[in-house]
Amino acid sequence: MNRPLAGITVVSLEQAVAAPFATRQLADLGARVIKVERPRGGDFARRYDTTVHGQSSYFVWLNRSKESLTLDVKDPRGREILDRLLAGADVFVQNLATGAAARLGLDPAALGERYPELIPCTISGYGTDGPWAGRKAYDLLVQCQTGLVSLTGTPEGAARAGISVADIAGGMYAYSGILTALFTRATTGEVRPVEVSLFDALSEWMGQPAYYTRYGGTQPPRVGTQHATIAPYGAYTAADGKDVLFSIQNEPEWVALCTHFLQRPELADDPRFATGSARVAHRDELNAIVADRFRELDSEKIMALLDGIGVANAGVNSVHEFLDHPVLAERDRWREVPIPGGTMAALLPPVIMAGVEPRMDPVPEVGGQTDSILTELGHAPAEIARLRADGVV
Repeated sequence: MNRPLAGITVVSLEQAVAAPFATRQLADLGARVIKVERPRGGDFARRYDTTVHGQSSYFVWLNRSKESLTLDVKDPRGREILDRLLAGADVFVQNLATGAAARLGLDPAALGERYPELIPCTISGYGTDGPWAGRKAYDLLVQCQTGLVSLTGTPEGAARAGISVADIAGGMYAYSGILTALFTRATTGEVRPVEVSLFDALSEWMGQPAYYTRYGGTQPPRVGTQHATIAPYGAYTAADGKDVLFSIQNEPEWVALCTHFLQRPELADDPRFATGSARVAHRDELNAIVADRFRELDSEKIMALLDGIGVANAGVNSVHEFLDHPVLAERDRWREVPIPGGTMAALLPPVIMAGVEPRMDPVPEVGGQTDSILTELGHAPAEIARLRADGVV
């Protein structure tokens, strides 16, 4: 299979979510990803939970198609193995604690002197400089520091986003940054280190509420499933108890909603609702009118009526309903992937590239490829056995 990154080798000192998410996507495109793990226990994300045939749901999501090498990089023998791997690699990714890479001589400057063709990628919490460089930065901490938590939830209380959004943002920017650096090296010969922080990544995603707050004087309110600055745009409960979300994006849609769904055409020109900003200002009155209409109809009827007038809508699904979604089933988006102890259904990557089948190879056991990688580097079986006995691998 002619995958775009075939022939690219990535060595990653990675753990948790952000770095593994970046490197898994490189593996999806055909890169060889060698995941360096601790000899005793490996990546701590392996133990976040045990829900997928005894494996962590986080780990099996983030680590398919990789090779796992257990290695004590603080031991001189382990460091020698790592150096030999880096000498043949194209990309080095690490999300160690701030300062740890420099203490190991694995910072971009040191790597650039020894391996001028190697692209280093550093993923940190709050950046590698500045007053917060040394602070721990778990996903929810960054959600709090960027103000995201203050926007998420209801008027009665804030809430975290239901996924690791800061880690995912950091991983996505690391992935795109590495691709850009590979392109730059291929087209100009220049090697440019890549650095991404979770804080900077999520700060970018906070752009709209940041500008709204800076120039409007107040931040968008917490309004649950409602949209903070557009109305009506949110979920309402149908007569059968299911929530249905719909969105009005322009004036023709508003007129159609009033005339054909609410069956109150006079509302279209009501001064309380005649413009988008007026509808937001009178959100409570408008919500009461919409909620009354929803209580008269079941969810299927509501969605059919909204579809008929061209108003975007969707049932508010549970995760179980998402798993059975016809868009996934009818587009053949699931694949079986081997994992330690069994197999699992995994979603294909979202980018569809003509003529390329994404790589969907097994999730590795901790250290599952240690022997084969060391053999590839020229280590004899007896030497590998000594390294293992000494805890180096």
